[in-house]
Amino acid sequence: MSMASLYVRLFSIFLLIICIFPPQALSVVPEECQTKTDGCTNKEKALSLKIIAIFSILIASVIGVCSPLFTRSIPALNPDRNLFVIVKCFAAGIILATGFVHVLPDSFDMLSSRCLKENPWHKFPFTGFVAMLSAIVTLMVDSMATSIYTKKCNNGVIPEVASSVGGGQQEMVVVNVGQFHGHHHGLKPAPGTVDQQLLRYRVVAMVLELGIVVHSVVIGLSLGASNNTCSIKGLVAALCFHQMFEGMGLGGCILQAEYKTMKKFILVFFFSVTTPFGIALGIALANTYKENSPTALITVGLLNASSAGLLIYMALVDLLAADFMGSKLQASVKLQIKSYVAVLLGAGGMSVMAKWA
Repeated sequence: MSMASLYVRLFSIFLLIICIFPPQALSVVPEECQTKTDGCTNKEKALSLKIIAIFSILIASVIGVCSPLFTRSIPALNPDRNLFVIVKCFAAGIILATGFVHVLPDSFDMLSSRCLKENPWHKFPFTGFVAMLSAIVTLMVDSMATSIYTKKCNNGVIPEVASSVGGGQQEMVVVNVGQFHGHHHGLKPAPGTVDQQLLRYRVVAMVLELGIVVHSVVIGLSLGASNNTCSIKGLVAALCFHQMFEGMGLGGCILQAEYKTMKKFILVFFFSVTTPFGIALGIALANTYKENSPTALITVGLLNASSAGLLIYMALVDLLAADFMGSKLQASVKLQIKSYVAVLLGAGGMSVMAKWA
């Protein structure tokens, strides 16, 4: 339940940031930055579309993140099979494109807006700087979490690891982490031991979830605060596909982490509800939150930059590099080529969707 407490705290901090916006900063902005009304602006119709969006995105998110968790019943999609690696590379390409094509450009647009003061926002590349810091901090968290987790495991037992050789039976497993080099994908730990790769999978799943949660709340907030029915219609469809495919990538990481059922449920739950939560929060703040006000541009722009740095790092280092430099792909050039094609298809498809979302 400590994991649930962590996400509740993150939500509380984000909500506090949004709610303490000074009313003057939200409403008193230069005339050219005021929200313009046109034939597409209809508050009542937009509200009904947003309610539809909450449920449709929720369903798409659940389908996307849960689909990899049920692949154990399909022999061809087991984590030690080639097809699983290819599907995982496809999902990693989607996450990479989300960071580079969706989140990072939005941050650049927001933090270089004419609605912000010339000094300091137009004098310094804050988006690139924050994204770089975010990637470095993610590396620190990634490294330290793995080190701390390994030390704890060396000193005791892990009651949560399902034995891969006992037909899924839960048992207490004494940890015996020896010298480890490389990424041994598809190899099962010997009975009574847990290899370091399993610990890495767990850290990757947690850090990736954190980055996706921040990004999902931000895009949900933007949708919920908008009253433009013309943009909402296309955005809802695009976000459904976005959440479904992004969920597939996260679901694959959760599957490899071999969490107990409760922790899997917590991770699935928070991924599934974050975008609908952001939409609901945007609806609640629609009268005060102005997407082109200085405070909103700075806050959302910085959050997007930090999220982009995290997602790009996770996609390149913990997902793609870990797989392509691992023993499974290094042993087969043919499998590498198929995996590269899957990455390009995932990244390309997600990039095309940037036209609508």
